[in-house]
Amino acid sequence: MERTLISELKSGERVKIQGWLHKIRSLSKVSFLVVRDRSGMIQCVVENDKFEIQGIKLESVLEIWGTVVEGKNSIRNIELQVERINTINLVEEELPITINTSKIESNLETQLNNRVLSLRNENNNYIFKVQAMLSQGFAEFLINEGFTQIYTPKLVAEGAEGGTALFKVNYFEKQAYLAQSPQFYKQMMVASGYERVFEIGHVYRAEEHNTSRHINEYVSMDLELCFIEDEQELIKLETRMLKSILSKIEENFRDKFNMLSIQVPEIQQEIPQITLSEAIEILKMKYSRNGLTTDLDPSAEKQICEYAKREFNSEFIFITDYPRSKRPMYTMPKGEFGTRSFDLLFRGVEITTGGQRIHEYSKLIENIKYKGLNPEDFNFYLDAFKYGMPPHGGLAIGLERLTAQLLGINNIREATLFPRDRTRLKP
Repeated sequence: MERTLISELKSGERVKIQGWLHKIRSLSKVSFLVVRDRSGMIQCVVENDKFEIQGIKLESVLEIWGTVVEGKNSIRNIELQVERINTINLVEEELPITINTSKIESNLETQLNNRVLSLRNENNNYIFKVQAMLSQGFAEFLINEGFTQIYTPKLVAEGAEGGTALFKVNYFEKQAYLAQSPQFYKQMMVASGYERVFEIGHVYRAEEHNTSRHINEYVSMDLELCFIEDEQELIKLETRMLKSILSKIEENFRDKFNMLSIQVPEIQQEIPQITLSEAIEILKMKYSRNGLTTDLDPSAEKQICEYAKREFNSEFIFITDYPRSKRPMYTMPKGEFGTRSFDLLFRGVEITTGGQRIHEYSKLIENIKYKGLNPEDFNFYLDAFKYGMPPHGGLAIGLERLTAQLLGINNIREATLFPRDRTRLKP
């Protein structure tokens, strides 16, 4: 008999299920086993005089044959009358964490040290199903918009952000680095005639921070496209993309979100946008914040999002016109000191950085020097600008940050399968 997924069980069928023992409750004559597979849970009714179940610990892997019948229980309106049980793999030790509750009581460090077990918890498990759909929605939208998915190197000779915060790697007789962004390769690919490209891949940042919103390896959802007028085209594209992705999330996770009181944000026709200088003035006037000049710190991002929610009824807000001093060498200048760049803030945290890029070779050389860098270090990248680079731009979204903000998770490590930060390299 072939296996039937628990979500596909129907009353009256004789079936075989396979999964983990989630809970057990024994009475004098019968025992109730709750079995879990990837699709859901089912209560299984066992007659105690026919089966020996005393030695079976929680999370043991079971194979059960039986008949599906109607029944009243807290899980579903059906249950499985057990005819045969096979223990595929018996748990020998006591579990280091309790996972069959709505919320694991162990602290985050303990959960991450026992990541495989912690992910079996239903409410932890769904985080990464949502994350997978965010990534899928990103890809589907862009493919429908004529983008080609690409896969760029993660071992590189130079950093895309000017050579700072890089992890060094011994590469035979040379020194290499882990890529902190696919930026150079995205730009090279739009110049290769693809025009529109995207990548979903890991990037690495060697900043020595240790906060609830930073990790040193994360998944970046990047896109780049050419023949644009300015950064406003990118803002419009991301707005349409987010509407599409969030609609997909709403459709697939409505019941789960309602159960957990999670709200999917609504996006009106446009996401509001203000310049950085306007944001700084608002923070000064509304929140008595002084000393902000060229960027927003984490508390300022939260305050601007509070302002956007109150004034525009939006949980998203674009901040535009960042200064040249705060943007990478490839960012298109706007006037003498500004740039055609933007960040997107969502519920108090920056989730996107993007903007128009410099496409003229001579201007790019000039800006590299302006940033205090040596153009000769970037010859492999600069060559693409000698042979017909069109006007272009792009953006990047941090997948774990987007997941955390959408689900109301306070620490980005909870939205990361196997986090890598200043202290964690295992599991």
